[in-house]
Amino acid sequence: MVSENPFGEFRRECEGALGYALEKVLPEIRVAALPLSKPPNIEFGQLASSLCFELAKKLNQKPQALAEQLVKAIDKVDFSLIAKVSSVGGYVNFHVDFAKFSALTLASIRQLGYGYGFLKTAKPLKVIIEHTSVNPLHPIHIGQARNPMLGDALARILQSRGHAVSKHYYIDDVGRQSSVIAYGYVKLGKPQPDEKADHFVGKIYTVTSCIVEINRLKKALVMAKAVGDMDEVARVNKELDDWVSIAAELKEKFPSIFDKLLAKISEDENPEEEINKLNRAYEKGEPAAKALIREVSELCLEGFRETQKRVEVFYDSWDWESDFVWSSQVSEVLQRLKASPFVFSEGGVLEFDAEKTARELQLKAKLGLSEAHEISPLTLVRADGTTLYTTRDVAYTLWKFSRSEKVINVIGMEQSLAQLQLKLLLYALGYGQYAENFVHFAYNLVTLPGYKMSSRRGRYITFDEVLDEAVERAYEEVSKRSPSLTEAEKRKIASFVGVGAVRYALVDVDASKPVVFTWDRVLNFETNSAPYVQYTHARACSILRKAEKQPETPAFELLSERLERELVLALAGFPEIFVEAADYLKPNLIADYVNALADKFNTFYNALPVLKAEPLGLSDARVVLTDAIHIVLHNALDLIGVVAPEKM
Repeated sequence: MVSENPFGEFRRECEGALGYALEKVLPEIRVAALPLSKPPNIEFGQLASSLCFELAKKLNQKPQALAEQLVKAIDKVDFSLIAKVSSVGGYVNFHVDFAKFSALTLASIRQLGYGYGFLKTAKPLKVIIEHTSVNPLHPIHIGQARNPMLGDALARILQSRGHAVSKHYYIDDVGRQSSVIAYGYVKLGKPQPDEKADHFVGKIYTVTSCIVEINRLKKALVMAKAVGDMDEVARVNKELDDWVSIAAELKEKFPSIFDKLLAKISEDENPEEEINKLNRAYEKGEPAAKALIREVSELCLEGFRETQKRVEVFYDSWDWESDFVWSSQVSEVLQRLKASPFVFSEGGVLEFDAEKTARELQLKAKLGLSEAHEISPLTLVRADGTTLYTTRDVAYTLWKFSRSEKVINVIGMEQSLAQLQLKLLLYALGYGQYAENFVHFAYNLVTLPGYKMSSRRGRYITFDEVLDEAVERAYEEVSKRSPSLTEAEKRKIASFVGVGAVRYALVDVDASKPVVFTWDRVLNFETNSAPYVQYTHARACSILRKAEKQPETPAFELLSERLERELVLALAGFPEIFVEAADYLKPNLIADYVNALADKFNTFYNALPVLKAEPLGLSDARVVLTDAIHIVLHNALDLIGVVAPEKM
């Protein structure tokens, strides 16, 4: 017999046994569900039910007495995987028949191979996952890198669950920031990059922003002095001092670009207005503006693609924000919103009343909000006629739903209000079903102890730099541990170990919590890291190579050590962990699982012989167990985009 979910088979058998006993002992009682959970110690069984505590309240009896009655009824029935049932402290405890269970689990894993664990959903959906979507302004930095790692892991997990997943990158090319880069790019004479394109664009953006901001503040200072507003003078002076210090820092870092841009930008009487004109022209789709901003955006995207290829992250669609603006889609959305009772105009500015929408459509409870929670309004259109990001995002979201049944936006939790407003806009437009299938997958920050990143100062650690350092550190460790390898082998191993270490570190923490990125944790070969799990997988593969021949007579009943039984249970439980990770969008559960499995296997490896175990049936059984471990480690690592190497 082969099972896609061995522990699920045992669970179903326990549910059947408990249901049978309940019918025999208390036929008049009906319960909504039969609770079963894993006891903290396998000596108490592999599943336990707290049902008797619930029944005791209804029947005014003691839980232990009820548990004993149910156990007595179950004892009269034959089961395949249940070895015995016991009652302890009011719980009904189920003990698995480890000989049969081990045979079922290990045979299933070996037969299903690299497909084991990936239970398919009964309701497959078309899902669009939008992730990364870093603005094309500067290189992806380590603070943003968590997004593609989480987004790609979610896509892999949901695809393995049986959903039809499409991965989208939303290119935010509309707005002042893109015009700032284009303005600086033109002032430099549209130079060709002499380095990785996104790094080059990032320098232009940072320096141009700084020079333009200083120019604006100097004018604001003159105006404040002219009207005698000394509070405003003090405020502007303070801000100006800050930007002047930034300028000094940028001039030291990028002297050539800084001097050229300063000279060229100084030729314009009002650089700020030049940028605003370009921004308005681009949103209107004027040909010259379109060609310019698309050109500089593509330069940055070229660099992004290089970085993403390095970490094996790819997209099915690159969606330009401007395409939605230039089409009629954004204007159509605005016209429909204007006709709703939830949009109003004030001083030439179009506003969305999110609070009124939630209140009148009675959505607060559905959205998990208290009635006292006040939702801020959202500006849809500025007085100059330009739209805001969330306004354009409505048209994009409707476009995504025309191609899918569920939309998942992987966006930082600092955007939670905007994503809530977007959902409310869908409700306001009458797309309630879309709103209910719209998911904001929020994630917390990445922090580096002792380092404060600042985009406006050009002070950030790029994702490329982190990957480079990870690979170099991995190379040093591999060289120390395996000096006999060739240089080519060391470099190859260092590449997948370094990249895998970074991927794992950005996924293994619950998305709602911040990631504290330290090299001691990321490249720890001893515990809870990709290198640790990869090394464990390679160790299992080494044992299998040394075994030379296929095990012929595995005696699974001899796998009686506690360590062996814990390993079998962990392997059997992988499909249920996978389903939980997929259905509740928790990729960190996969990282937690592989680390725990690696821990158990390494303890087993250090305590018990495999190839030299006696008798032969035990050795063969342990070889099969090791083979199953290598398969499951491979499958789980693949879900989070980490290579499972055969040698390290």
